[in-house]
Parts: sequence; C-alpha cells; structure tokens
Amino acid sequence: MDTDERASMPTRKQDTAEEPLDSSRRARVALATLRVGVGLMWVQNAGWKRPPHFGADGDPVSGLRKFTGYAVEHPVFPPYAWVVDNVVLPHFTIFGWLVLLAEASIGAFLLVGLGTRLWAVIGLLQSLAITLSVLNAPHEWHWSYFLMLLAHGALWATAAGRAFGLDGALRPHWRRSPGRLAAILMRLS
Repeated sequence: MDTDERASMPTRKQDTAEEPLDSSRRARVALATLRVGVGLMWVQNAGWKRPPHFGADGDPVSGLRKFTGYAVEHPVFPPYAWVVDNVVLPHFTIFGWLVLLAEASIGAFLLVGLGTRLWAVIGLLQSLAITLSVLNAPHEWHWSYFLMLLAHGALWATAAGRAFGLDGALRPHWRRSPGRLAAILMRLS
C-alpha cells in the first residue's frame, strides 16, 4: 500500500466522528413544520375538553371523562389504573381543568416555539398519560400514541423552537444576558 492510499483511508477517529445534523433551510422548515403540526394537534385536542364537567355530567359519560375511564376499564399498567380510579376520577373536575390548561399550554408554546424543550417534555408526559389511558381501549390505533411520544422526543432532541420559533429569535439575547433567568431560558430552549 503506498502513501497516497494510506492517507486517503479513514482513521479510526474519522470512522467514529459524527456528521453534523443538516442545518439547511429545508431541514429547519421541516422541523418547524413538525413543531407547529404537533402544536396544532394539542390545540385541537384541548378543543374537545368541555368545561366545567368535561363529560362527567352525561349519561353515559362522554368526552374526557369517558377516555379517562378507559384507564380503569381497559388497563394498560395496573398501578396507573389504580391512580386514575382512586385519585383522578374522585377529583375529576380539578383534573379536567388541569388537562385543559396543560394541553392548551403545550399547543400554544409549541406553536410559537417558546420554551420548546420544556413543553416537548410536558407533551411527552401528557402523551404517555394518554397512552396509558387508552392504549387498550376498543378501536384505538396504538401507533398514534407511539408517534405522539416519538414526535415529542424529536422536538426535545432537536430544540425545535430554534427553527423559526421564538427560542431561536430570543436565544442571542438570553446568551448575552447575565443572571439566572437567562441561563434557565437557554436550557429550556
């Protein structure tokens, strides 16, 4: 093997080096589209949570109360079903308001791309709660819940708010600002 051949062969360090993620405009538009699409999903999802009873006042129950009850009727994870049965359902109105607030907030913050990493984690946790409630319910397509979890993981991992979101617009200011709040906002974005 001559010197030129040896020089063109990748070294072990080159073999293991990671290529940077695509940061082209096309990739950033795709990432922003994913973020906005997931945000719109949450806004739509919050839209059918009807206060003040959230479906608990009907006979039979409907809406959020019906789907929350599936955690007990068709359990996925028995300890979660116990919590729903013994903690959530007895205090359902409070729970309904918290779900409505959480889902509307996830949607709003993802739409504008502010605090995206934080809201992606909250969205992932809410998606997990939904998955544990309805995964075994009749006529549910299990992949929709797995895709929700994966989408939130991708939004978190890529800091998707930096692509055409407020996180991207405000990070330079936060980076220059002294103080704890700016440091926290940098981590959340």
